[in-house]
Amino acid sequence: MTFSICVRERYTDEDGNEQTRFGVAVTTRLPGVGTLCPFASENGAVATQSLVNVELGRKGVSYLGDGLAVDDALEALLDADDGRPQRQLHGVGTDGEFAFSGEECKPWYGDRVGENYTVAGNLLTGKSVIGEVAATYEDSAPAFESEVDVDQALAARLIDALAAGHAEGGDKREDLPVQSAALIVESTEDRSMEPYYNDLRVDATETPIEALRETFEQAERGFEMARERYEDAYDEDDIAQEE
Repeated sequence: MTFSICVRERYTDEDGNEQTRFGVAVTTRLPGVGTLCPFASENGAVATQSLVNVELGRKGVSYLGDGLAVDDALEALLDADDGRPQRQLHGVGTDGEFAFSGEECKPWYGDRVGENYTVAGNLLTGKSVIGEVAATYEDSAPAFESEVDVDQALAARLIDALAAGHAEGGDKREDLPVQSAALIVESTEDRSMEPYYNDLRVDATETPIEALRETFEQAERGFEMARERYEDAYDEDDIAQEE
């Protein structure tokens, strides 16, 4: 019912500390995908889809927080799931990637594991959909950790990846016009102000990618305006006096 991407990027913050950011983005020809499929924390990103089992996502990121490798965590959850043949589950952890597509998922379905990312989809117009998602992300991804531009929002590049898959045909159910899209980005970095554009959902629209991009642009604009006004107060832990 959807296609999605999970990514991991390592970078150095302005204080010279090594950090990691994780992102997940998803779209489908049904409303409310953001409530069901994407999950992320400072330990990894997971997407659960096809016949959705939300607990696979929730427990997946929880297990990653407990220190399990992503393949061990997600494989263990699938082994305990009677609906395994109808599930798609993929994600990235601190080290490693994992993707699974059950043999009873609806065609076209499949997944792809790349360096620092995973992509999966079902009920798609064809294999080229996830190929375009992967290629677009790869084209935007830095070749080396030292080249990561931390001022360039990962959220924007995830939207670009979804847009490429959508343009390639995306979800094949054209008789279902009400669609949705969502993204989540989490980081190990402890920021004084968390960017508003790193957790976005468009729950019901006929133009999910355009709506998600517009939402991102407005959230980015709002964040920059708020940071100009409130960042010093956040740094001093005195924001309550500014409200």
